[in-house]
Amino acid sequence: MLTPERHQLMLKLLKEKELVKVKEFIEVTGASESTIRRDLSQLEEEQLLKRVHGGASLIQKKRIELSVIEKADKNVEDKQRIAEYAASLIHEGDCIFLDAGTTTYEMIPFLKQKDVVVVTNGLMHLNLMLKEGITLYLTGGALKHKTGALIGNGALLSLEQYRFDKCFMGANGIHHQYGYTTPDPEEALIKQTAMKLSHESYILADSTKFFETSFAKIADLHAATVITNELPQEVLIQYANKTDIKVVKL
Repeated sequence: MLTPERHQLMLKLLKEKELVKVKEFIEVTGASESTIRRDLSQLEEEQLLKRVHGGASLIQKKRIELSVIEKADKNVEDKQRIAEYAASLIHEGDCIFLDAGTTTYEMIPFLKQKDVVVVTNGLMHLNLMLKEGITLYLTGGALKHKTGALIGNGALLSLEQYRFDKCFMGANGIHHQYGYTTPDPEEALIKQTAMKLSHESYILADSTKFFETSFAKIADLHAATVITNELPQEVLIQYANKTDIKVVKL
């Protein structure tokens, strides 16, 4: 197979899955591991992908945002493990804010045995929380159909009535210089406000979000603890003096 053909196959696979392991590239192309790693280096130099631990991911556009349906089936196992660990940090009697998002959604089954009160702006969380019998307060606001988030002035006004022991947030980008970011300024403002109203703040994000930036800033890195999956040691070192990172082992 010629190099351009192999590169096309690799990029096609990335567009389908967003995050692809080196082993998967080898299986699809039939190339050796050393060849795939050279290809990844070249494609990264051409800014067509971003290398991550054990593979590669797509480079995010600053304002491009996947819908909640598109996000739901991506990196599901990583999200579930991150969510389970995040839920283990919640104590009996806690009042928490649960951000709209697919990783925070995965926390809900782990909350059903806990005596907690949840406030959320995530409309997609509603049915599962009702099913699990969790005490729930839903913010007001305008519905953002793409992500199922309640945003705008109504959401802010209702959110400001509460105070939280902990909040659990999603982010599209975690950058050592530019902090936590997301594509939508209105969602960023909801996240900022919830963090200010919380005693402890947590960002739930898989390893593909590191070194990424989106359009709207949420907060500086030190404002929250990051819960993520496996990261290369050099990444942990680079972020170590910026914030606390909890790595969930597979």
